[in-house]
Amino acid sequence: MKRTIFLYALALAVAAVLLAWLEYKYVARVFTAEVYVLLVAAAFTALGVWAGHKLTTKPAPASFQKNHAALRSMGVTAREYEVLEHLAKGQTNKEIARALNLSPNTVKTHLSSLYEKLGVQRRTQAIQIAKEQALIP
Repeated sequence: MKRTIFLYALALAVAAVLLAWLEYKYVARVFTAEVYVLLVAAAFTALGVWAGHKLTTKPAPASFQKNHAALRSMGVTAREYEVLEHLAKGQTNKEIARALNLSPNTVKTHLSSLYEKLGVQRRTQAIQIAKEQALIP
């Protein structure tokens, strides 16, 4: 019984392969140019995906190490550093004040002290210098 089932299954598989081969031969004869264009397009698509992956894959950034020596040498306090972190996130003075439970005037005082210690005049400059000095990620 198993042998009969196996032979019928084998015969059906051979017939399916034969029909697929005949259909391919027909398609290859009728649509020759289209098949070649499709194969070339598939090859260039695969090449583009591969090249894009190789050219755009960036190594994982190393973990951030805060420069404690620079913080000490500049005299940045812990609270000023917290303000600097929120500043780097793009928060406004009011948002920083809410997050740290401070008054907006205290945030302004911390910011002016930070600007003086970093030697800058604007928020963007403070963030840039802090990143260059490895104070913030």
